[in-house]
Amino acid sequence: MEERLDFTEGNGLLIAVDSNSRSTTWHDSQTNKRRTILEEYTMNRNFHIMNEESDQTTFQSRRGSSNLDVTIVNNQLLNALQNWEISAEESCSDHNIIKFDFRQDTYRDTEYSYTGYRYVVTDGN
Repeated sequence: MEERLDFTEGNGLLIAVDSNSRSTTWHDSQTNKRRTILEEYTMNRNFHIMNEESDQTTFQSRRGSSNLDVTIVNNQLLNALQNWEISAEESCSDHNIIKFDFRQDTYRDTEYSYTGYRYVVTDGN
């Protein structure tokens, strides 16, 4: 993972991960011990979790549903990723489809240096 991060340094980075961890940080109804690793990793790298609250969950099976899938971006993509949503479309999987848009006009020229978890709701156009 570190080699990939070094390769993309200075560029926009999006990580879409089936984390198998549960946390209220990414709008799951519960938390488990695995969440600590991912939460600390994203915070230490100044990454941002883009999951938004939804009536849908990212994962559904006969045993239940949860938000195991996490969308993570670095500072360069923080303002560019918009309209994150869990789709109601059939996915042919126990994981639901996640959709989002990129604002290309903000990708290259905007970099944020926030630490921790913050949501930019008034910045930009």
